[in-house]
Amino acid sequence: MTRTALPAKGRPADEILTELKDFSAGDPDYKHGRLWSLVYYLDEDYADFLGKAYQQFASANGLNPTAFKSLKRFENEIIAAVAELFHGTPEVCGVVTSGGTESCLLAVKTYRDMARAERRVKNPEMVLPVTAHVAWFKAAEYFDVKVRLLPLDKNLRADVKKLKGLINRNTVMILGSAPEYPHGTIDPIAEFGKVAQQHKIPLHVDACVGGFILPFIAMNGREVPLWDYRVQGVTSISADIHKYGFAAKGASTITYRNLNYLKHQMFVYEDWPGGIFASPALLGTRPGGAYSAAWAAMQYMGTTGYRDLARKTCKALDALRNGIAKIPELYVMGDPAFVVGPLLAYGSRDAGVNIFAVGDQMDAKGWKINRLQNPDGLHAMITAQHTAVTADYLRDLKAAVATVKANPELAKSGSAATYGLMSHLPLRGMVRSKVLETFAAMYRAGGGEVDLDAAHETPQGGLNGLVTRLAHWVSDVAAKRQHRQP
Repeated sequence: MTRTALPAKGRPADEILTELKDFSAGDPDYKHGRLWSLVYYLDEDYADFLGKAYQQFASANGLNPTAFKSLKRFENEIIAAVAELFHGTPEVCGVVTSGGTESCLLAVKTYRDMARAERRVKNPEMVLPVTAHVAWFKAAEYFDVKVRLLPLDKNLRADVKKLKGLINRNTVMILGSAPEYPHGTIDPIAEFGKVAQQHKIPLHVDACVGGFILPFIAMNGREVPLWDYRVQGVTSISADIHKYGFAAKGASTITYRNLNYLKHQMFVYEDWPGGIFASPALLGTRPGGAYSAAWAAMQYMGTTGYRDLARKTCKALDALRNGIAKIPELYVMGDPAFVVGPLLAYGSRDAGVNIFAVGDQMDAKGWKINRLQNPDGLHAMITAQHTAVTADYLRDLKAAVATVKANPELAKSGSAATYGLMSHLPLRGMVRSKVLETFAAMYRAGGGEVDLDAAHETPQGGLNGLVTRLAHWVSDVAAKRQHRQP
């Protein structure tokens, strides 16, 4: 029976720590390279080092920068290192945040408020490539900023030729990614910068994934398109330390070209009975452990350490890209000149090979595979750890393709049916509503789960049931419409 209530009496520490280990029994096996997202793991010694660095400041609070001066020192040194890494001038400034989503939210809030103050914009809009991370759409909803979507070109890169047509007097910012998550492509930041300067619109670069690896890939001699403060139109950059900076979870950064931008990010309330309050970011309480562990990670790695990790990551990337290219039924998405790491996406060029069914086969072999849509594909976020498993991955992938090709009915079962139907159903508002219903069920009183393999047609029964209901609903609507036609 699951323990849910607060115990009447405290339990022994050793007993609790043992139980904590048991909690992870069903989690993905990230320590052996079987997971291709979410986690950036090196080894147990390094994890122990981060834990000790975090522990030293676990009770410290960055709410008031004048109280814990140690945390402000960590922040100052982290931001200074990031500014130098991104080829910024001495005027580049910023803050440490809790993660990429907070960094993205802050950029939207900053540029909305800046446009209000300086241009009296009342109906703010921003231009996002369709591949922008979902955090930007969350920010649009939270801060009431309308999104104008920039489509992709034939190489799955944001089409800069269509950028000018999306800009108007209400545009408060333009976004570019380095790289974008779905396909690993670096957006045409230099070209974006020229347009941004012409129209005097801020340009933010989302380097939450790439910020702590692209500079070191370039240092190792691989050509990387310009994306940082060397592009004159770039006014701010977000970069996560807890991704390829290998810090403990809860550490990102947002930097601005100068303080004139950053001021619009800050919140001040002068009439609170508790005193005058000022906050530089979204959070009030800011966990000191995340600051100390991020600083410690950067000090531990140094330039040489990060260059070594980037070299190993690119070795794994190249092995996967070359190996997938040798499987006739598959293709790697994007132009290699702009997919320099560390993300890779691939799809099927063979109508007889359902890529989602291939993903199911890979899952069955113990790999944790992410799915894509528009176009359908599979995804890998590659780290240095994956160098040791690329041969195994490619062997299993080749076998998975052969299995699916020999058994086309696999496309109609498992999560292949789920993802296939979900990605191609029309009436996306209906899809959104039903997904919300299913997802919310996970957070009902007592908790719940979404089981992708469940066949039940209830909100608690999983996405297969959801897709089945949606498919039936769409078929009914289509049949009724066809019946009404003369």
